[in-house]
Amino acid sequence: MADDGSAQSAATWPMVKFAFQVKWDDAEIVFQEVTGLTAEAQVIEYRGGSSKTFSTVKMPGLLKYGNVTLKKGIFKGDKTLWTKFQALKMNTYKRSQITISLLDEANAVAMSWTLLNAFPSKITVTDMKSDSNEVAVETMELAHEGLTLAS
Repeated sequence: MADDGSAQSAATWPMVKFAFQVKWDDAEIVFQEVTGLTAEAQVIEYRGGSSKTFSTVKMPGLLKYGNVTLKKGIFKGDKTLWTKFQALKMNTYKRSQITISLLDEANAVAMSWTLLNAFPSKITVTDMKSDSNEVAVETMELAHEGLTLAS
């Protein structure tokens, strides 16, 4: 007899990636796309001079976090990202805690990633083209010092 899926538990299906929210300090900002949630351990290679093998030993080194890119549509009068970017001054910017959450079917937080000590490092305004029919999108790149996962 074929399984129609009615008896499957909620844990059987993976999460969808189109339902998410971004909280910057205490404010929620709506974005169309979030990319770059990456973390990696740099690899240290070492070989002792008296080693009888012809290869190196690999050890985990410093952790490295990639910049996170946020994209959102441009709305008339909305200067949210520009205001945050223009607040940058030489090392006097109040760094933020930014939480990116994946939402479940009930729109409740299923998993959250938090960027530690984040600040905007780049902002890009949409390209403009007279024969295009696309939405105007602005992009902000965030640098940060750590990425944590809470479920």
